Amino acid sequence: MLKVYGTKLCPDCIAMEANFKKAGIDYEFVNIFESMPKFKSFLDLRDKEAVFDHSKEIGDAGLPALQREDGSLFLNWEDYLTDLGFEVFWPKEAEAQMQKIEAELAQK
Repeated sequence: MLKVYGTKLCPDCIAMEANFKKAGIDYEFVNIFESMPKFKSFLDLRDKEAVFDHSKEIGDAGLPALQREDGSLFLNWEDYLTDLGFEVFWPKEAEAQMQKIEAELAQK
């Protein structure tokens, strides 16, 4: 089963969860903001794994981060779904969260 590191505040995480639910894909969701140990576990992966290099270079968090049972990590959940034959959609909840984030950033 996939392990997904994410947060309920992340528009991409919200979209991924909606898409996985519709596709019937089982996964374990690790909400990295639920506790310090979960957050530190994610940071440890992010600091050590090359898959996060581009995300760090462009200032992204690298979420959602998906970990296969063999421990390998990937970030592109959309390609994962497409490769399985599913069509990716962007739910209203993810769009609303994106707009909220953009509004907060505009106030700075």
